[in-house]
Amino acid sequence: MLLTLFHDHPPHSSDRYLQKFIDENVLERLHALDARARREGLEALDPASEPLIRLGMEVDASGRVTKNSYGVFNLSWQAREHSEWAAQVMAEIRELRARIRAVHGQPLRYLIWAGMGGSIEDKSMYQALGLLRRGVRFYALDSTDPAKLKYILEDLQNRARLPLAAILRSTLVVGMAMGMTSYEPVVNLEKLAALYDRHKIDSRPNFLYMTLPGSLLDQFAGPRGYRRVELQLDGANSTAGRHSGPLTRGSLYPLALAGADLRGWISATFLEEEEILTAWRLAGFLQAQGSAGRDKVGLLLPRSWSGAALWTKQNFEESLGKREDAGIKIVIQEKPRLADYRSPKDPAQDRVFLAVRVKGTPDGDAAKVSLLRRAGYPVAQLTLPAGTLLSRYMQFMHYTVFGLAYLRDMNFVTQPGVELYKSIANRVHADATKAGGIEKARDWKLLRESARQARWRGALTLCYDGLPLELGAARASAPELYAGLLKKLVQAGQAQYAELTFFGDTRYSPKGRRLRASLERAAGRLFRARLKMPVDVYEGPAMNHSYHEMIIGHGRCFSTVLLSEAQEQLPAAGYRADYHVAQFLATKLALEQRRRPVVALLLKDLGEKSLAALDEFYRQAALAVK
Repeated sequence: MLLTLFHDHPPHSSDRYLQKFIDENVLERLHALDARARREGLEALDPASEPLIRLGMEVDASGRVTKNSYGVFNLSWQAREHSEWAAQVMAEIRELRARIRAVHGQPLRYLIWAGMGGSIEDKSMYQALGLLRRGVRFYALDSTDPAKLKYILEDLQNRARLPLAAILRSTLVVGMAMGMTSYEPVVNLEKLAALYDRHKIDSRPNFLYMTLPGSLLDQFAGPRGYRRVELQLDGANSTAGRHSGPLTRGSLYPLALAGADLRGWISATFLEEEEILTAWRLAGFLQAQGSAGRDKVGLLLPRSWSGAALWTKQNFEESLGKREDAGIKIVIQEKPRLADYRSPKDPAQDRVFLAVRVKGTPDGDAAKVSLLRRAGYPVAQLTLPAGTLLSRYMQFMHYTVFGLAYLRDMNFVTQPGVELYKSIANRVHADATKAGGIEKARDWKLLRESARQARWRGALTLCYDGLPLELGAARASAPELYAGLLKKLVQAGQAQYAELTFFGDTRYSPKGRRLRASLERAAGRLFRARLKMPVDVYEGPAMNHSYHEMIIGHGRCFSTVLLSEAQEQLPAAGYRADYHVAQFLATKLALEQRRRPVVALLLKDLGEKSLAALDEFYRQAALAVK
């Protein structure tokens, strides 16, 4: 791997940071600490004796180490000594196939993976890059929106031209949750199990789950006789969810089902010391740029690798975004355009670029990267050898994230912001259950009855009840109020980037895809072109389990969360959207609790009139903000 740095200011700062890793024997200490933890147990570790403990392990209030999360590295170190791991996974997959055939007389054709954030993003990346094209057809069930499961089942039936009962017999359902309190996979597994029960199909051969003993997922799936599979091949629990790829069963099973070369995949993670030091040199470059206020990192990947952008973003932001004083924004979904950036000479210029090249792979952004360099923007160019496997890139990025955490003295494995949102979602859902539906829950009624809202074209409502700011004239339209709020936050330095997050399915639902396209237009028209501001367009609540940690932890984001008031249902599975709406409310409430600027846009439905109103809303807001 070759790393070339341009406009590394102050000069040679990345080299000075790299020397810190060398002088402090960081790699040797990592190996020694992990070996001791596995040999002597966590009780033998004293956080005061080794700073690496507080960076990559979980420590309770009494100073006791409760979890070693350095599995992100030690699984690769162990794999060098366990050449049988690839064959072991393939044997397990053959057994799964055989069990389904023996019970149902059907081959395994489909895979539905229920998980959130780190439990699903690696699989979504593999699918986007074409790694799951062979073998079973993969579906990401990463939302509690009933529309997600509804349109997955609809797509299955349209493709197979078979009754749903026959499809269910040929489907493997995997639930994955590495948190004790993660409820989303429980919701989806419960509804899928209800479909199997409705069709009088024994679901036990078709369901397996990966989680911690005693978790909510374990409490649901265990009594039903579903198989629990250890996430790690070493039987340990030493990875955070976002670190489960590329080497846990959660990452390897889908690849195995697609017939991938697991032996080559695993061995590609065996980074040499020189490559690890290159990752830490990149970390030093990003640290130097961030310290100078350039903490918005434009990630430029070859077109054939573009599907890796979101996984990379999640890895950095969820790991490193939890502190007020230091953050790092990985900017994806935007084409490099100098017109959208401030001049390199502007003191407010906050951009830096990471361009990844793979030799022999077409690079559509090469000319624009050269233009950025010549214009004076700081650029790091990482060149990978021809034929580099994705697993090698993933492991390299894990080391880079750790390198930044080391330089910032920051724990890179915990996720306090995610835990806050989940606790609020559970409270809201419990209230809705007691009240007889989410529409009767206290927080939903407070939102709908607040005076701090503005209607637009009879199809959209702007809710700004959680903001203490006065937004201007009483007769201002909803887009003008939105633009006025945005201008105030930008001028005060409280908003340096934005998010547009729709709580609903934007992958399988045709209406959801059209809404996603509308938000992409809004992102370009208002935030990138007018305000020269990075903006994320994504789907909730999956976002909450991936890069939401930085939005709630570091802040400086203007959040807009969107929801359709006309929620879909899946009556055959008894699936209502109550928990999904509770997650929408919990996201807004968690941000308000942390005093982050957030507004809600409630759409009447996802019909043509509502989507047209949304388009016009953002056109008018762009004019007003000018």
